[in-house]
Amino acid sequence: MGSRQVKDKIIAKLFTKYPALLNKWAQKTEFVEFEDTPWTRLTTAVAQSRLALITTGGVHLRSQPPFDMLDPQGDPTFREIPQDAVPSDLMITHNYYDHTDADKDINIVLPVERVHELKQAQDIGAVNRRHFSFMGHILEPHIDTLMHVTAPAVAAALKKDEVDIAILTPA
Repeated sequence: MGSRQVKDKIIAKLFTKYPALLNKWAQKTEFVEFEDTPWTRLTTAVAQSRLALITTGGVHLRSQPPFDMLDPQGDPTFREIPQDAVPSDLMITHNYYDHTDADKDINIVLPVERVHELKQAQDIGAVNRRHFSFMGHILEPHIDTLMHVTAPAVAAALKKDEVDIAILTPA
């Protein structure tokens, strides 16, 4: 592990242990803001809806390439997670938050088992055939790629899959 990666992990642990440090950092950080928020009203009853998960937790299949932790501006790509993936198939590659607990229970950032329980209880109609994962730490110049390439690709996939509800689980 490189010195940059060690530094990022230490900072993530410090922010977790000392939230005041995180708040101080957040006050000095310029975040992307939007004038409008895309929103579509749900027209299907929840019990008949198809649900997909999207996480910014850096989750991926062990068999997939990890997210790029060497680029300090982040990685704007995404990973498809099949709906039948089990927690032991999954791992997290993300140095910008403390995922110690999520490493023990992936459902903290990608609640794959919980959505199957919702389906089994007939609280939702279907679990989508795939979920999506991003790395949440993305800075310029990759924000443009995220906003104009990868996020629209995921939105198109969700539309193609006829997903009614997409739940975003931030890390």
